[in-house]
Amino acid sequence: MSHPPQAAAVPIDRLQPVVLGGDIGAYSIARTFHEAYGVRSVVVSSASTGLVRDSVATRNVVEPAIDDGPTVVARLRAIAAEHAGDRLILLGSADWLVRTIVEQREHLEDVYVIPYVPVATLDRVTDKQRFGALCAQLDVPHPATVVHEVPGGGVPDVSGLRFPVIAKAADTTAYHRVDFPGKRKVHVVASPDELADLLARVEASGYRGTFLLQDLIPGDDSGMRILTCYSDRDGKVRFSAFGHVLLEEHTPGALGNPAGIVTGHDEVVVEQATRLLEHIGWTGYANFDLKYDPRDGRTVFFELNPRLGRSNLYVTAGGRNTAELYVREHLQGLDPMPEDAPVHLEGAHLYTVLPRWLLRRYIGSRSLRARVRALGRAGRATNPLWYRAETSPRRWAYVLANQANQVRKFRRSYARPDERP
Repeated sequence: MSHPPQAAAVPIDRLQPVVLGGDIGAYSIARTFHEAYGVRSVVVSSASTGLVRDSVATRNVVEPAIDDGPTVVARLRAIAAEHAGDRLILLGSADWLVRTIVEQREHLEDVYVIPYVPVATLDRVTDKQRFGALCAQLDVPHPATVVHEVPGGGVPDVSGLRFPVIAKAADTTAYHRVDFPGKRKVHVVASPDELADLLARVEASGYRGTFLLQDLIPGDDSGMRILTCYSDRDGKVRFSAFGHVLLEEHTPGALGNPAGIVTGHDEVVVEQATRLLEHIGWTGYANFDLKYDPRDGRTVFFELNPRLGRSNLYVTAGGRNTAELYVREHLQGLDPMPEDAPVHLEGAHLYTVLPRWLLRRYIGSRSLRARVRALGRAGRATNPLWYRAETSPRRWAYVLANQANQVRKFRRSYARPDERP
């Protein structure tokens, strides 16, 4: 279940991608480089994971101290020395890894191409409080939000919100570095007492920063949307890839990550994202999380991830190889978009990390289930792990085990539509 590999329009010699991260997003980035250029990415992760092992697209390097800037710099410079004479590009698969790269830029950019914005621009959009203020300034839809300081914020005034509410850290990098019982990427809080308990656990964990309490947009996972944009070096948005999320993951560590996406286009949302990105002079990829609000028909912007998202292969599967834009602009000195290439994804393509039958089982809408079935039968469906170029029996054994584990994970963490209240 995969799309045909897309070779780049213009080949390049001695390309060597290096990716920080060991998740499915890191593997997907490596896969796009392999599809376009036939190269094997070096993937640096804190532990060896099945996602990035035994692959034709990756060579896994384990660095347990990936959280430590100087250690990561030393490791990355050692990798660069092994590839002297190659054209190296450095990418991160998570916000905190992109931040590490950006903060250590001066120690790395003599050997790596680093296609990310400066720290000041990064701070402006990755802090969710500042992102909300930016949306308000530019009339971009954003949920009603209460900002709570940790520690010292007292009892938050949530009189402008209705329970249940969403609670999440504004500083994702600082939040990544702490742990506490019941920690989730995004918390759904049912009452003031439950909110007080959560914030006490957050404070006890050592997290210091702001926590955002937001209006909970009604609707299930199928109300979610995703948008990936590419801005060139002049800060002009050149490409967009919109997607309708069908289902999200529901285990605590992965809550909110798309499990199924159908590509499409939304002209209004793309115009709003373009207005925001060009206002701040963004360059490179930006990935937005959004949700359709059935109360007023608006699609609301939740956050901007300063990178290709965890589900980035939905863009490549939909018809535009994400690696090619980076390579054309930053390594070949070409326009990032091939001549006459569409400026947004055209047509529908299904991206899913689940077996299609399992995806259909947990989608509440009959029409969306039918759409999944139709796209699968038409051969317009991609699972990022099902890559035909893979040859290792150990790799395929892992993929099969991963898919079987998805069945167990959903059975434990999420009710089927017919079981929901």
